[in-house]
Amino acid sequence: MSKEIYHALLDPDYQDVYVDVDETRIRKAPAGQEIEYRYVHGGFRAKAVKFCFHFPKKEDFKGRFFHYLSPFPGPDEELASQDKTGGDDVISFSILNGAYFVESNMGSKTMFGPNGDPQDRWKSSAAVAEYGRKMAMEMYGCARPVGIVYGGSGGGYKTMACIENTDAWDGAVPYVIGSPVSLPNTITMHVQGERVMRHAFPKILDALDAGGSGDMYAGLTKDEAAMLRELTNMGFPPMAWYPEAKGQFDEGSLPVLAPGVKMADPGYFKDFWTVPGYLGADPESHASKDRLQFKAVVRRVHLPGAEEGADAAEIEGRNGVDDAWKKMLTGGKDAWIEVDRLPEGEDLYLKGVNIIFRTGEAAGRQLVFGGMERDRELGGGFITLGMSFGADNPADILAKVKPGDELVLDNSDYIAIQSYYRHQVPDDLDFHAWDQFRNPDGTPALPQRASVMGYTFTGTGTVQDGEIQGKVIVVQALMDESTCPWCGDWYRSKVREAKGNEDNFRLYYMQRCMHGDLEFLGNNMVVNYKAALLQAVLDMAAWLQEGKKPLDTTVYSRSGGQIIEEPDPAKRFGMQAGVRLTANGEKCAHVKAGEEFVLRAEMTVPQGAGEITSVRYDFNDSWSYPTPAENLFPVEGSFTRTKEGGISGAVSEMKHSFEAPGTYFVSVRITSQRQGDAADPFTQVRNLDRVRVIVE
Repeated sequence: MSKEIYHALLDPDYQDVYVDVDETRIRKAPAGQEIEYRYVHGGFRAKAVKFCFHFPKKEDFKGRFFHYLSPFPGPDEELASQDKTGGDDVISFSILNGAYFVESNMGSKTMFGPNGDPQDRWKSSAAVAEYGRKMAMEMYGCARPVGIVYGGSGGGYKTMACIENTDAWDGAVPYVIGSPVSLPNTITMHVQGERVMRHAFPKILDALDAGGSGDMYAGLTKDEAAMLRELTNMGFPPMAWYPEAKGQFDEGSLPVLAPGVKMADPGYFKDFWTVPGYLGADPESHASKDRLQFKAVVRRVHLPGAEEGADAAEIEGRNGVDDAWKKMLTGGKDAWIEVDRLPEGEDLYLKGVNIIFRTGEAAGRQLVFGGMERDRELGGGFITLGMSFGADNPADILAKVKPGDELVLDNSDYIAIQSYYRHQVPDDLDFHAWDQFRNPDGTPALPQRASVMGYTFTGTGTVQDGEIQGKVIVVQALMDESTCPWCGDWYRSKVREAKGNEDNFRLYYMQRCMHGDLEFLGNNMVVNYKAALLQAVLDMAAWLQEGKKPLDTTVYSRSGGQIIEEPDPAKRFGMQAGVRLTANGEKCAHVKAGEEFVLRAEMTVPQGAGEITSVRYDFNDSWSYPTPAENLFPVEGSFTRTKEGGISGAVSEMKHSFEAPGTYFVSVRITSQRQGDAADPFTQVRNLDRVRVIVE
């Protein structure tokens, strides 16, 4: 039976439309020019949908629109792109490239809590696309404009739902996408890795970094090595542990996801600690050793005052694939609880600790632990509050707490949820990351929960099936710490299975890229894929309107859960140039203090992907994510473009020396652009490489 396709124009829920703003506006583009455009804001009353359109002048319009879907819709999310600047200014990008830009709140009445039918996210988006198309046809007197929908992470799920289930768009560019079983699994396994390997990351990254041994298991304990192997098989990119190697631990969106798991499967959090086959039931496991259940008595309470930290404008500006979920958190502000005793120990695991009140008026209520400070004179000390999702107002709970009340600090639930992915083995054997938890006949080797929860976590009310109703280009990051890179390959297989071929599909893997989609997210370890994403949108437009086929899919192989790219950029295809940096011809050079060495960067651009446009060096080594752009790659390098066998490239050389003995890392960042235009602010596709220099 053929698939039923949703036609937004026929849906009675999207007929009662209004427009409350229709005016000419001026926007300053990244290059400094002023852009005049027509701004329209309105909505559909029946579904609380709000939208906005940004129409270029008639003489600049090229018959297309670009429609962005954010990861977490909110009541005013149609305005999310208004304040973006530089390479993130997708409104200017769209208008300057002859497209009108579309954004909506997808019918979301609240940032969190009950929000109606999740299918409304893509149905309302289709209705917005069709209404904008109607306005454009009237405004420009043109034929039906071509529509391209794009979004990443949570917006990637919505983008795939749009192109699979509606006829409102002609093409889609989903990026950093997950699979139907990604959530909450990729988040929980990430945090489990941070816990178990918390002392091992510097060793792991030293082995993997430029000039390292390559053996990331060397020097690890049995538990650390086993966890690294398990998560690598699950698809976590080993190089993506580099922030943890510098002490930057991040639980990602787990605070948002955990309450949903607890509500849907409360029995798991008891079974984990009591039923054989779960880590917690083994008293010698790392889970049991890190468990905290500590009792204390309240001395006094300080109620929260004014919010400190991020201001309201900064919070509302969070709409990227990395930070949109943070809008859903509430904090304890400056509240604290003084207690008679605090946990002791040199290696306490204090992540995810709940403060559970056992006696008094607040008995049964709980708050999230933020940190603690000891009172060296009186003993005991102070507990601060952390960020939580969907919790009661901390002030209301603390107002009920009195001196003498008993509380417990307990991280049992947080440790338990970290292993949830082990007990979520999909029936679909194509999810190879879970092969390590399967018996030879494909059945699960560990106890399983009643259902695989991920299928309900896509936020769309659907499960992607590859039955695309147009053309699709997927942009996937190879160092993605939030969704595994293999998810792009999995979706490619679904498209091939559904359509019988992949003629209308491309998949581009991006080296040295993590999950975030903002231009400034980078340092001396990673670059951002934003320019490649915008180039993919332009390539999609050319594919749809001119019949110009985009570049070939990246050549890669899959080993377990790991994606392994073809090492030769000339044979790899895709859109990202490759670069190899050496010092005196080596990845690890030994020199004397004050001795000059020669850096050589050799670059190769895949056929059709353009020309090298810049080469920049950095002799410092910042791993903070992000590092302010002005502190990165300050030294401009000269380069000579090359051409061999139809393949473009470039070579750059530079001399340098270090005066003091020590181990240094030098990095180079390159950009390429489709037309070789170094001035274009939106499509400078980046890559980088590093070299180790040991100065004696």
